[in-house]
Amino acid sequence: SVPLQQSLRDLEQAYSNFFKSCKGQRKGQNVKPPKFKKRKSKQSARFTDNGFKLSPNSDYIHLAKIGDIKVIWSRELPAVPSSVTLIKDSADRYFVSFVVEFNPQQLPQNGQSVGIDLGITDFATLSNGEKVKSPKPLKKQLKRLRRLQRNLSRKQKGSKRREVARKKLARLHAKISDTRNDFLHKLSTRIIRENQTIVLEDLNVSGMMKNRKLSRAISDLGWRSFRTMLEATSVMYGRDFRVIDRWIPTSQICSCCGFRGGKKELNIREWICLNCGTSHNRDVNAAVNIKVAGGLSETLNGRGEKVRLSVKRAHLAEASTHPAFQQLSIFDLLK
Repeated sequence: SVPLQQSLRDLEQAYSNFFKSCKGQRKGQNVKPPKFKKRKSKQSARFTDNGFKLSPNSDYIHLAKIGDIKVIWSRELPAVPSSVTLIKDSADRYFVSFVVEFNPQQLPQNGQSVGIDLGITDFATLSNGEKVKSPKPLKKQLKRLRRLQRNLSRKQKGSKRREVARKKLARLHAKISDTRNDFLHKLSTRIIRENQTIVLEDLNVSGMMKNRKLSRAISDLGWRSFRTMLEATSVMYGRDFRVIDRWIPTSQICSCCGFRGGKKELNIREWICLNCGTSHNRDVNAAVNIKVAGGLSETLNGRGEKVRLSVKRAHLAEASTHPAFQQLSIFDLLK
């Protein structure tokens, strides 16, 4: 009876979110009403503390009305679990998820800070000049994915061969998802361990997904999942995570003098500042500006100085009453 009760609680929460979304009391996109899951999709059953039994130093877990199940542990449990969820995905893989309460150990402060600029060619460009490539699992498996999808569409519905083809396709989707999540988890954990303050730019991912030429590449990267992992890991280990406004023109501002050179096309990866003559890499310059915009000032423009390209502006080291430059009136010019 325990998994049935938990399903009713999940249904109640889903309807509550739906009604709050209809009334405008919930942030984000509108939530649709709950619907039944497909039999071949992801399924789960949650057991509370009175529905399972876990023996210490054992490879088995006892579930009510099911019996003993052998488990291959990925890590040791830090505390006694309060509930356990048995999950079956579309590829017929089974997982066991535990809910435990523990206090993670805080990492020592190192005083390091980093700004991160997310992109398509390079997944992340750090303010120290490091560029991280994305594995792009969907792009690598796209040819095989199309072949398996055509193979599935040719099978008769309800046949055994269609079920075999469906499992092959589901296993490939699971492999793509696991590859992406493994990369994002490792990268986010490394950044959190190496830096005390992390600054990221707020991106409108849902709006960028409407671009039909870039939607597949953006969905293959997982920008939103990366931000969620950084937020969760920073709270866990006591790091400072900051997000700057999406409207700050980080790609247009020179990170050396603060001059704003205007909007640039996506194919322009390197440019020279018209004010100070510094050569910039587009992504590295944006990462430095993101770091400065997060409150970690390193340059004059980080302290609020505005630089404009004008012949009337005097040099920073030049006095306004220089004797070599006398102001002439309009009457002197007419003479």
